Amino acid sequence: MPFYHRLGRIPAKRHIQFRQEDGSLYREEVMGTKGFSGIQSILYHIHAPAQVREARLIRDWTVPVEEAGVNRHRHLLTFRAKAGSDPIDGRIHWLVNDDVAIATATPTAPMNYFFRNSDGDEVIFVHEGEGTLETIFGDLPYRAGDYLVIPVGTTYRLEMRSKESRFLVIESFGEITPPRRYRNEFGQLMEHSPYCERDIRIPEKLNPRYETGTFEVRVKSRNQLHAYTYDFHPLDVVGWDGYLYPWAFNIEDFEPITGSIHQPPPVHQTFAGPNFVVCSFVPRMYDYHPLAIPAPYFHSNVNSDEVLYYVKGNFMSRKGVNEGSITLHPSGLPHGPHPGKAEASIGKERTEELAVMVDTFKPLKVTKAALEIEDPAYMYSWLPE
Repeated sequence: MPFYHRLGRIPAKRHIQFRQEDGSLYREEVMGTKGFSGIQSILYHIHAPAQVREARLIRDWTVPVEEAGVNRHRHLLTFRAKAGSDPIDGRIHWLVNDDVAIATATPTAPMNYFFRNSDGDEVIFVHEGEGTLETIFGDLPYRAGDYLVIPVGTTYRLEMRSKESRFLVIESFGEITPPRRYRNEFGQLMEHSPYCERDIRIPEKLNPRYETGTFEVRVKSRNQLHAYTYDFHPLDVVGWDGYLYPWAFNIEDFEPITGSIHQPPPVHQTFAGPNFVVCSFVPRMYDYHPLAIPAPYFHSNVNSDEVLYYVKGNFMSRKGVNEGSITLHPSGLPHGPHPGKAEASIGKERTEELAVMVDTFKPLKVTKAALEIEDPAYMYSWLPE
């Protein structure tokens, strides 16, 4: 994140004595990326964070993928997937490569443990539901439409308050940031950015837990899931400061960039990750040139795969997609509006679509789970009616 924040109680300087009421030291933890050259925060724990009672391996995190076949457009109907489990174990991965994994989750059970992804950052898009993201950096309430950006190494738990919750999960193997072209040399978001710091919500309430007992933290590391048992509550931080922390941004706060003719997908970019980008398609005014064709032109993904997750609204260039649909338009194949959609868009003033797009610059693999919810006719949906 591009700005400094502090929360709770911290000493006047780094790396000096900071004592608890009983005279013992608070345990200082420097949590940073890229060794000591990336962004970091300094946290102060009641207990030593390295004090582990038990460690065990749960399972591999890798998912089986389909055997190589013909390169084709895909349509996955994720609402057909079975709901169940908690927000972590309930994740079903649909598309993966060495940089990013795309999953959805429709959990029916609460998290009775905490989770930490030590392989990279995560973005959790809240399609449905509300609750609180509880983290070592404090509590962050969430609602439908929120992107929850969770840095690598953050211990957290999703406390769901809704009867039904649905999430799109983007797991990265690196850092996820606002696009570089929107930031100045100091990291501040500039005037042409489609969102600014005022739109970003950060933890404002720190509730350090003094509880002792038995607590489990599950950690994704090296593409495996591990479990660590502690004698104290893992959210025992009394204060912290720095540039590394989770944050939320609601898709409704994304200000669309429009023009007199159709604008290319980069104007919708919201985040950047290693070899992928995340874009937000939101309700917006159409192009205003008198001869404009608002529907997107046909285009070839020469060196990137395009993934669209449809949230709600009227998807003006597509037929047959529903809420929760995922489409994959892989590199090497042109795609564009379905038959009749370009002509039908002429003269329209506005679109009401809401969707999340992930463009990857390395090919994605389709998981075996995705084959169970795939629409096999999608590849041929551009044929004349």
